[in-house]
Amino acid sequence: MSDGGPEESGGAVGLPSRRRRPTPMSQWDPAARLSYWAFHANRRPTYMRFAYLQLGSDPAAEEAVDATFDSIMGEWLRMLPMDRLDAYAWTILKRCLAERQDRRHPWEQQPEPMDISAFEAALKDAHADRYEVLTDTIRFYSAVSRLAERQRDAVLLRYGLQCTPGEAAAVMGVDEPTVRSYLGQAHRRLARLLDTSAEAGEGSEEGEGARADTGTAAGAAEAAAADSAESAES
Repeated sequence: MSDGGPEESGGAVGLPSRRRRPTPMSQWDPAARLSYWAFHANRRPTYMRFAYLQLGSDPAAEEAVDATFDSIMGEWLRMLPMDRLDAYAWTILKRCLAERQDRRHPWEQQPEPMDISAFEAALKDAHADRYEVLTDTIRFYSAVSRLAERQRDAVLLRYGLQCTPGEAAAVMGVDEPTVRSYLGQAHRRLARLLDTSAEAGEGSEEGEGARADTGTAAGAAEAAAADSAESAES
């Protein structure tokens, strides 16, 4: 991989080598140390909140984020010249989250309520009016989990953490139009998934519920249209 950062493929790519011995921070020049701690201060709060949505507990989130920054520290001198440093750091976070999820205890492997309640609480606390009607159902969380990885990341950052598209783009290391594109794709996919699951889960008794769920899916479609219009104007 070149020092330009990870390639765009929708997954965690371009991960750091585990064989390279990192240069101790005590041997860094002052500018490199300052830049690392500035990055740490800027990104750690968002990384922690994102990790909590993925893992459902503060200790697990802290463990994953600590591992992320340990790895970033070991790679920092090589990362500094990268054009897409944030994208590279994001791949490291995603890898550390995946590793932490793989090491869950057997009783944590089930789709525990904590995961869902963490996502819902983040949305409700942030007053995300456009999706608030959806957050009281496991069906919506399940639909989000079925999105492509980059779409899911964009949705969690935008609606779970209430980042603006520009803020989400900075964290993911991509440009803002790319995030808006991910969100538009996610909205359309969610509308289809919610529509399909509503039809599958509602028998002949669910006339009213079906209409309500169709309205919910339509709301997601409207959100996609609104975001597309906003993106076209910008």
